[in-house]
Order: sequence, then structure tokens, then C-alpha cells
Amino acid sequence: MQLDRMVNFHKTLGDPTRIRILALLKNGPLHGQAIAGKLGLKPPTITHHMAKLRELGLIQERREKNTIYFTLNAKKLEFSATAILRMIAEEAGEETEVKGKEYSQVVQNFITPDGKLKQIPAQRKKKIMVMTHMVQGLKQGVVYEEKEINEFLKTFHEDFATLRRELVMNQFMYRKNSKYEMNPPEMWAKG
Repeated sequence: MQLDRMVNFHKTLGDPTRIRILALLKNGPLHGQAIAGKLGLKPPTITHHMAKLRELGLIQERREKNTIYFTLNAKKLEFSATAILRMIAEEAGEETEVKGKEYSQVVQNFITPDGKLKQIPAQRKKKIMVMTHMVQGLKQGVVYEEKEINEFLKTFHEDFATLRRELVMNQFMYRKNSKYEMNPPEMWAKG
């Protein structure tokens, strides 16, 4: 659904009378006089609102002699109402894909094929991506001694003290009394 049509849909439904009309039509077809009577409005007011709803395709008309019956187009209403959710999901999917490619590129640029860290990234965003890659070798719920963490980090880079400090500062790990434990990923710093 095009963005301008989506905005128009929400503007049109921003009127409480139109929402009430749609709620009435949910129960079945009604003619304009019946809708006016149930809402306590005059027929010309109903005609105005019905024209707006018709433009969006939310109602359908059926003529019987001199009376026009209005019916709710529930499928169109549902499609239009959920369009913004679909758009956000698509955007998030594209963003996740872009972030995934960027993550892979950064890891490839900073980690050698044998798993060594070429250098500690200066840029925070890249540093967090590299740390995210490194902590994949640690387990949640395990309490590590500082010596164990040092040995683990030495497999990546000789400056294990800086890496250890970065892991704590960026909430990848919790430290207390020289013991370290992984934080849940939701707590990890974002780049």
C-alpha cells in the first residue's frame, strides 16, 4: 500500500462518526436512513461520511429500487488497517539484512581466518560487532574465573586486559570479585 494512501486511510478513519458507521455495518447491510437514525445524525451528514468511506473502498453499495444499502468491505478494511504493520515488518527485515551484511563485513575485516583479532576497532560500533562475535565462545550461566577469561581472550588478541574491560563496560559480562558471567544479549551494548 502506497504511503500516501496509508496516510489518507488513517486520516479518514480519524473521524469517530466514520468508525461508528463501520461498526454498525459490521452487523450487516444498512441503508442511509437507518444509519442516520442509529447515530442520531441527519441523512446529508451520513451521505458525506459514506462518500469518504467509499473513496477508500471500505464500503460497498447495493441498490434496491430507490434505497441504497451499504455493506462493510471487511477484507479491504483489514488489509488497509494492517498495511502499516506490514510496512514496518518489511523495513525491519531490510534493516536486519543490512545489519547482517555489515556485521559479516566488519568481522571479516577485523578477524583473521584463523580467528585472531587483527586490531581492536577504534569505532564503537565496530568494536561491539567484534565483541559480539568473540563472546559466541562463552556460555550463558557459567561463572568464569578471571584467569579463564584472560586465557579465552588471549586466543583473539594479546591485549586481553583491554578486551576484558570492554566486555564489562559494554555490558557483555558482569564482574564481581574477579568472577565473570555473561549478561543476557538484551543487555549488551548496541552499536
